[in-house]
Parts: sequence; structure tokens; C-alpha cells
Amino acid sequence: NIIPMILIPSLLLRFPHCYFSSSAYFKSFHFSSRSHFLCTGSLRPVHLYCTKWMFLVKGLRRELCHQATVDQPIEGLSDREQGFVDKIYSGLIQGHRACLAEAITLVESTHHRKKKVAQVLLQKVLSYHREQEKLNQGKPLAFRVGLSGPPGAGKSTFIECFGKMLTERGHKVSVLAVDPSSSTSGGSLLGDKTRMTELSRDMNAYIRPSPTRGTLGGVTRTTNEAILLCEGGGYDVVLVETVGVGQSEFAVADMVDMFILLLPPAGGDELQGIKRGIIEMADLVAINKADGDLVVPARRIQAEYVSAMKLLRKRSKVWRPKVMRISAKTGEGISDMWDKMTEFRDLVLMSGELIAKRRKQQKVWMWNLIQENMLEHFRSHLAVKDKIPLLEEKVLSGVFSPGLAADLLLKAFKDGL
Repeated sequence: NIIPMILIPSLLLRFPHCYFSSSAYFKSFHFSSRSHFLCTGSLRPVHLYCTKWMFLVKGLRRELCHQATVDQPIEGLSDREQGFVDKIYSGLIQGHRACLAEAITLVESTHHRKKKVAQVLLQKVLSYHREQEKLNQGKPLAFRVGLSGPPGAGKSTFIECFGKMLTERGHKVSVLAVDPSSSTSGGSLLGDKTRMTELSRDMNAYIRPSPTRGTLGGVTRTTNEAILLCEGGGYDVVLVETVGVGQSEFAVADMVDMFILLLPPAGGDELQGIKRGIIEMADLVAINKADGDLVVPARRIQAEYVSAMKLLRKRSKVWRPKVMRISAKTGEGISDMWDKMTEFRDLVLMSGELIAKRRKQQKVWMWNLIQENMLEHFRSHLAVKDKIPLLEEKVLSGVFSPGLAADLLLKAFKDGL
């Protein structure tokens, strides 16, 4: 019997490629390249594969079932791609900022092939991350902090002052500044880095501005992966900054350990203009610009928020959200704020809430990516692709209601599966 064309488990890969090509027993095997033959360009442990043996009366038939696992990419990489991944990975874990920047660029790419290469890199970093956490007695390697607030709250000034203080204390800080893309032109200014002149020159800090590219929630699709890469690069404090008061905070809160709301004083009735859900998510509210003539308004806003926090339901059993006054301009209150943040981290870590929260966040983020990719798959599906412009035209002209057009597209999609 001829053995079917399949990928061979790594036990058989111990033999050189030339033996297979010259052996009479393997005439039916054809490999486009050595990397395809080796699946990932390197040998894998035997336990990653499932080998089924079937014995039939008429003779022996061997069926080798290759089962890809979570730790292994499904599709093979070329030698060049594998070399690129190894180079980026080794530079990343050694703390080279250029390799970190290149890794995040790769992860942010929407190119089909680069996405696959990025997933291989992420799996390597994830394995390294798990090993480092084991060495750290299971404790998280980095403190993930989400920072948000309305435009003009002084977020960039605060991050520079706060970041410089942390680097002086021996910490490595990475800042993922998310800049909303224009819905009209599709572009982003990406100007956050220009405001942080001192911090951007600091060798123990890394600032990465990223456009949202229209992603709902104010954070990029790959912000979660970028956090993982920053931690792999040895950064022990990761700040995720986003602009606006609305949907973005909900997305940021699903990927960080602590969520901080930064607000300006003298902005009118603050409680009126901010959703209750956002205040509920905040673990710490900081009233910035509490200096000069704004000290009195800052105290008033602080008192309002302290009284408002008492009415909200507690999200943590060990922590009650705090309201502080700070000044990024003078540096007043910045050190006290870091003390409160470390107090929060220690409490939720000891209670087990931090680990449980991170596990839940991974699940939430998985479903977010599934939703996004399903929409992309739906739009590009052959059964739907040609019908979308026609039905959009009928909705615009008022012939079809949006609901009917959506039902017709979904039916066409289901029938085409």
C-alpha cells in the first residue's frame, strides 16, 4: 500500500531529507521545500503529534495524523522567515528597543503572511514569558496600567513626569499611546511621542504611538499582543494611554491590571459629563493640574468624586478606589500616586484577584478577536462580497430596510458555507 501524502511526525524527521528522496519506500512523498518538509523548520517533540495505527485484514495500513497544538504554528515558515523570527526574538529578550519596535510592527501588520509569522513570534515570546513567571514564583513580571481621560487632562505631561520618576528608581517603562484614526481621512497625528521629549530619550523607556485604524474601543487590535512583547523585552511597567471618555475605557480595562482616570479641574460638572460605568471601572481617579489658581477647583472636584465613589458598587473585595490631586507640572503628588498604585498591586496579588483577572482578560480578548475576524471573513466571503454593494444601494435609496438587507446578507452567507 502507498502511504498517503501527509506531514511526517518528528520521530521520522531524525533522518536527513535526502534519504527520503532516494528511498524506494517513500516515492509518493513530494516536498516543495525543506521548510515545508520540516513543517516549522525545526524538529518538534514526538508528544506533539497524534499517530493513529490501523490494522486491516488485507494488509498493514499506517495512517499518520498530524495534529497541530497550541504551542506550534499550523503552517510552516520558510528558512528566511524562521531566521527573521529567531533574530527578532533573541534581540527582544535581550532588551533591544529596535527589535521590540520591529516586533510590534510585525504584529500590527494586516498582511496575511506576516500575521502567521507574527503568531509564531508571539508563541515563542509567550513560552519565554511563562518560563520567566515560573522563575518569579508565579508572580506577574510587569504591572499593566491603563490611563485615560478627556483631551486636555494632561496625560502626556503626566506620563513624562511619572515615567522619568520610575526610570530613576530603576524601572523599565513602556508607553503604548493609542491615537484615534480620523474617520474622514483615515490618518492619525501620532503626536504623543513629540510631547514626551525627555522620556523618549531615556534608554530605560520605550514609547510607541499606534493608530486605531477605525477599531471600535479606541485601542488597536494588537494592543494586547504589544503588551506581551513589551513584557518579553524586560519592561516591568506598561502604560496604555488612550484618548476620550467612552467606549475606549471599556476596551483598555480588559487588558490592564489597574485602570486610572485622569481628569482636569474646572471642567464644569464633571459627574454630568462622564458615564457612571467609566467611574465604576476606575481603580484610581487623579485630578491633574492641581497647582496655582486651579488648586481650589481641584479640591472641589476631588470632594465630588470622593462622595460619588461611596455610592458605587465595589468591584474588588480588597480595594476601594481612591481620588487624588496631582500636578504633573510641579511633580506634586506623583510619588504618592505610585505608592497607591503599588499598594493596589500588592493587595490584589495577595488576594488572587490579579491572576484571576488576567485569565479572564485573555478569554475576553480572544472573543474580541474572533468577532473582528468574523466580520472581515463575512465581508470577503464569495457568497456575500458581490451582494454587499447592491444591497447597500437599495438601503440608501429606501427600497430595503437595513434589517431586511442584513437578513438577506446573513442568509446568503449561511447558504454559502
